[in-house]
Amino acid sequence: MPLSMVNAGEKKNIIKVTGKDETRKFLENLGFVEGSEVTVVSEIAGNLIVNIKESRVAIDRSMANRIMV
Repeated sequence: MPLSMVNAGEKKNIIKVTGKDETRKFLENLGFVEGSEVTVVSEIAGNLIVNIKESRVAIDRSMANRIMV
């Protein structure tokens, strides 16, 4: 399921990152790589705040839809 469907407070492991090469590279640079653990902190107006690799990152719904957990 995509990261955008995960409830706040849930921890999940990233299975796959989809999209164009440049989008995947951008997400990879933020720490969204296969096997990493991600925790959704909150959702505000469709945008997600997540903890990934000891960092807090905000991503929009379209990016979250490309991250499969």
